Amino acid sequence: MTPEASYTRVAGLPLVIDRCELLPLVRDTSSGFTKVSLVVRLGGGSHTGEGEDITWDQIDQIELLRGAGDLSWLHGARTFDELSTLLGLANLFPVEPIRESARFYRRWAFESAALDLALRQNGLSLQDAVGREARPVNFVASVRIGDPPSLRGLRAWLAQNPGLRFKLDPTPSWDDELVAELAGLGRVDVIDLKGSYRNLTVAMEPEAGLYRRVIEGLPDAWIEDPALVPATTALLESHRDRITWDEPIHAIADVEALAWRPRMLNVKPARFGSVRALLDTYDYCATHSIGVYGGGMFEQGPGRGQLQYLASLFHPDTPNDIAPPEYNLQVVPHDLPHAPLAPEPHPTGFRWGTYDERRTIRERRG
Repeated sequence: MTPEASYTRVAGLPLVIDRCELLPLVRDTSSGFTKVSLVVRLGGGSHTGEGEDITWDQIDQIELLRGAGDLSWLHGARTFDELSTLLGLANLFPVEPIRESARFYRRWAFESAALDLALRQNGLSLQDAVGREARPVNFVASVRIGDPPSLRGLRAWLAQNPGLRFKLDPTPSWDDELVAELAGLGRVDVIDLKGSYRNLTVAMEPEAGLYRRVIEGLPDAWIEDPALVPATTALLESHRDRITWDEPIHAIADVEALAWRPRMLNVKPARFGSVRALLDTYDYCATHSIGVYGGGMFEQGPGRGQLQYLASLFHPDTPNDIAPPEYNLQVVPHDLPHAPLAPEPHPTGFRWGTYDERRTIRERRG
């Protein structure tokens, strides 16, 4: 018997929306920038659903707050699938966004809030709805090691959490000695080469010597988002079973278009935009024996908990880049949460744990 598709388990949930609130959150990050995100709250009757818009450019967030206008077009009684279809047709940006990727991020914020609301109105938790049990969640920390690079920062994190494992972004200044030190630590699960980004500050030009140093020097690490160019293809071909992808993956079609069938993927829900695209991809990966780990984008509100919830249901044991927000702070705090995270699903809804609402700076209702 063919298993029921995960999305069909939530598609028909009825929901009613009669209000919408947008609440900004602000935090300085360990990567040296200030992150602004928007909490989307959709209300219906006595219930509220939450999602988080992690759109990178602050001007896009400000424009939504300042120019969103009347959000009453969201009001009404529908199924979750009907609301998803409406969001797919809607323009959620008062002005054109700086980056096209923001359209996926914002849609995910509204869809995740709508899913939370629908589940709450129907007295269900996400784990009830999809028929999976929340399990303890493994995570890695994605941290910077400076320029010039040094392991001093990693050792500070390890002093607080000796079992911590890492996802790291190599740079051309990484030499053989540094890579050997990292190998000696035995704590690197993923190296992110950021070769798929274009016209972004995080984009990294492929450098064959660096690729060889980190791929051969850290033989147990997954290789994320390498650039397939003439100077790197032969090396990558010989390590294709270790290659994983993140930035290019927005739907099943993107997985099928890859040069090599992957053994592992970094699936970031906000890149998919819709709940259906995400759940269908989870099902596809399970059917085709493709491993999955999750990734975040400096969520600071309900979004990080939702990523941890999804990981607990679909990929709890992989190197999930969804560490608690304490790992995004500029100063290493005491009493860090350790992996695996104990399950924290709320009794109903698509919500996990708590977050600090005191960083709200302004509110808009519609």
